[in-house]
Order: sequence, then C-alpha cells, then structure tokens
Amino acid sequence: MISLSENAATAVSPIGFPPHSMLRERVAISLLLIPLIMWVIGEGGWLFGIGIVIVLGLAATEFGLMYRKAGRRPAIPILVASAFLLPLGRLLWTFEHDASLLAAFILLAMTWHAVDYERGAETPGMDFALTTTGLVYIGWIGAYLISLRSRPDGLWWFMTALPSIWLADSAAYLVGHWIGHHRLSPRVSPKKSVEGYLAGILGGALGGWGLSQLWQVALSSGSPLSPLAGLLTGGVIAALAPIGDLGISMFKRELKIKDTGRLLPGHGGALDRLDSWLWAGVLGFYLAQFFSR
Repeated sequence: MISLSENAATAVSPIGFPPHSMLRERVAISLLLIPLIMWVIGEGGWLFGIGIVIVLGLAATEFGLMYRKAGRRPAIPILVASAFLLPLGRLLWTFEHDASLLAAFILLAMTWHAVDYERGAETPGMDFALTTTGLVYIGWIGAYLISLRSRPDGLWWFMTALPSIWLADSAAYLVGHWIGHHRLSPRVSPKKSVEGYLAGILGGALGGWGLSQLWQVALSSGSPLSPLAGLLTGGVIAALAPIGDLGISMFKRELKIKDTGRLLPGHGGALDRLDSWLWAGVLGFYLAQFFSR
C-alpha cells in the first residue's frame, strides 16, 4: 500500500509524498500492468485462476524467506504448495473439499516440523506456527479472490470490491498528505493518519457507489449491484481491508525489513501488494453473498 507519513514523533506535521523517483516507478509499473491485469480479470476462469496462484505462490515464498532470514524455519515447499493447491481446489470444487485440503496441509506441516526437529531444528513449535499461519493466510484466505471472481456475477463484484480498496488507498494518501496530523498506528505503520483512514472509508464508499452506477450503465441487462450495495461494499472494505496492510507492516517491523520482496520496482514484493487485497476478496465474497440473497 502507499504510505502516509514517516515519523511518529512528527505527529503535528502533515504527511509528505514519497520521493519523486519512487513515485514515478510506482506509476510507470502500474500503467504497464493495468491492461494485463484487467484482461486477466475480464477473462476469468483458468486464466484468472493461474494468475492468482502465481501471485500467491510468490507471496508465500516471500513470507517463508523473510522468516528464514530471521533464523526461523518455516516450510517453504508447503507454503508454496498450499498457495497453489488451496486456490485451485476452490476453482475446481468451490468449498466442497476446502476443509479437507486445509486439514491435510496442516497435518503435513506438523509432520514436516517433527522431522525437522529430529534433524536439529531448535524452535519447531514456532516454525510450525509460522508455516500454518502462512498457508492459512496466503493460501486459504487468498483463495477467496478466486471464489469472488467465480460467482456467476463475480466479474462485477470483483470489479467493485478490489477497485474500492484502491480508491480508498488513494483518498487516504492524498488527505493524509494534506491534513494528516494524528497517527493511526504509530508503532506498526507511522506513515498512516487517522484523517487519511477516515477519508479512505469515504472514498471507498463513494467509489463503490460510483462503480455500481457505472456497471448499471455498461450492462444492458443491469448490474447485479444496487447503488446501496455498492456504497456499503466499498465502505466496509475500505474500513476493514486496511487491517491486512497493518498486519503485513507488523511482520516487517518485527523483522526490521522495508519490503517483503523486490518483485516490482517501487512496489516491493507480491505480499506487499496483496496486503489489503486478500481481505478485500474475503469481504467482497461475503458481501456479495449477503446482497444476492
């Protein structure tokens, strides 16, 4: 996510923009990738599923490596396998085999770390907890991106849920720069402000409302999203999905690293990009379920 301030000690000064070179890199990469991303989302099906599992696999690798560098021993092969197979299972069978696949991966992780302990690992319990956390958070939670897009009306819900968090981030960034004085989370993410967060909720809600109106115009048969559904979907996602951003920032603060990886210049790693998208997928899916009853 784009950051909002630099030092918790400067809580009375507005938040500045990142260096121009970094901002240019972010914008250039985004402009190059947006057409490809939109095409993959629009196609859906296996193309979308394969795209998602590749990104989740990269994120799982980054999660494992950043803790490996800190002296821990999460099982990276299990993390990557779960990031591929749990979402693909959701694509093939929706939720039919979800619980059994998740239980199988947790059992496999426990077996791995029991063997690793016999081979000399000193903190197998913590390592097992990291592996389990990673496979649930990235593989199982990440699979909701596929569940959301795979709905019969999933394209329009996906294209409301995900852009809502992007619009919320942009609103939070701009307002935080202009009038952000009160730190939202000084220790975890000192670059975020309360003013920016509140502006993000408003921006996400208005963005969701506007997107629902746009889809009504674009579809001759009418969009499955009512204006109220779009407004509430955008607002709820903008309010809750940033917790994912704070959570990944918490991991990085603990490990004293800036980014989870170096996948894209100016953007960091795959896990950096997915931080709030993962929860946007979960929230979008259940909001779509609720409004489609």
